[in-house]
Amino acid sequence: MLLTLVIAYLLGTIAIGLWAAKRVKNTADFAIAGRHLPLFMIITTTFATWFGSETVLGIPAKFVETGLGGIVEDPFGAGTCLILVGLFFAAKLYRMTLLTISDYYRERYGRGVEIICSLIIIISYLGWVSAQVTALGLVFNLLSAGAISIPVGMVIGTVSILAYTLFGGMWSVAVTDFIQMIILVVGLMVLAVFAGDMAGGADKVIDLAVSKDMFRFWPEPTMQDILAFIAAAITMMLGSIPQQDVFQRVMSANSVKAATRGPVIGGLCYILFAFVPIFLVTSALIIMPEEAARLLADDPQKILPTLVLTKMPFVMQVLFFGALLSALKSTASATLLAPSVTFVENIWRQFVPHRGDKAELLTMRLSVLVFSGLVCAYAITSQGTSIYEMVSGAYQVTLVGAFVPLAAGLYWKRATTQGAMLSIVLGIASWIVLGQLPAGEQFPPQLAGVLMGLVGMVVGSLAPQWLTNRHGSHHRLIGAEPTA
Repeated sequence: MLLTLVIAYLLGTIAIGLWAAKRVKNTADFAIAGRHLPLFMIITTTFATWFGSETVLGIPAKFVETGLGGIVEDPFGAGTCLILVGLFFAAKLYRMTLLTISDYYRERYGRGVEIICSLIIIISYLGWVSAQVTALGLVFNLLSAGAISIPVGMVIGTVSILAYTLFGGMWSVAVTDFIQMIILVVGLMVLAVFAGDMAGGADKVIDLAVSKDMFRFWPEPTMQDILAFIAAAITMMLGSIPQQDVFQRVMSANSVKAATRGPVIGGLCYILFAFVPIFLVTSALIIMPEEAARLLADDPQKILPTLVLTKMPFVMQVLFFGALLSALKSTASATLLAPSVTFVENIWRQFVPHRGDKAELLTMRLSVLVFSGLVCAYAITSQGTSIYEMVSGAYQVTLVGAFVPLAAGLYWKRATTQGAMLSIVLGIASWIVLGQLPAGEQFPPQLAGVLMGLVGMVVGSLAPQWLTNRHGSHHRLIGAEPTA
């Protein structure tokens, strides 16, 4: 019965998404909803996109294992990213009326940087979307009591998201996000109240977390721990900024006000509401201590679904899986759309220019289809990797390769194409090399990548200017008239 209701819910969201697809007439409608979304929809689609599998399953599992300090990357870093976007990036980018974030790299640095950054951004989405697909496979496996294998569940989940994203693009994503966010918030809040009562009160849950030192946030006062903490914090805080899904929400707004305030409010809501699934999993340690201890050793991501399926009535099960599917589908649909639009607009167009808008819209839809297949295959081959780690790894490549050129281009007038290229090369190279060396355990590779990216931007931008000025001064000195 529960599986039947879940399938009915999936079919309902597909129908809503296809209804919203009627608004899509051109590539601008497909990619950024024609820049027509009001503030409340920017808030809901930003929040819903961020609130995915890692928030419901990954973050709580990480919290009960490592405490508050272990989740600095997400939700704290991820939520702060949206706040930073709203405060420092949204207005500048919105006024440029671009279709993708990679369009900015072309306008500021030229075609070469545009293509390289586009590839970096596209690659980063494999891990993030795969995390959502992995969670969908887990849901179908649990609901069918193992009758549906996790890989088959991944395929079913991918098809259900693809069904409306393929046709409706950003319009379908925004409308379904709005509805799914309501289901998500209401469902998890009701579950939190119910779980708190089962555990003997919210104060009992909080006391347990305090007794196990789960609220310890700051790292130990050693250089290695401090560097690891900083690296974890900036991975999503800065690495998520040069991402197409974030940029699409900014550019879909109907005004600068909506573009700037939407991400800030969405980020704050995300940080606060991420504690609801954390509360639920912590309460499970009281409600089913033996089962929770076994799952902690086996797969902590299954604690919350197991709590709901074994200890809660049918109505609560419906609420939970409705909320979980809402979180997964809203994130996955947005992250399927973003790399596909980037590929067509910033890479494919380089090889097949001067096409009509209808032909380009068709190409965007085909790229969504192809990317969905790649993501599903990647998720199936990555079984065993934790959802939290999949999402974390996804943002490191954009952090070391794309963030510095974006920020420098907007806020440093002397940034040049040479600086951007050197920043990308040094950032990615140092990240890869250090990740393969024992030294990478002492100094986080992604932190080294950002620092080297900064060095590359400064040296690459200033050195040619300095050499030109010096060369000019030398020539003027040789050509000067001798004095008496």
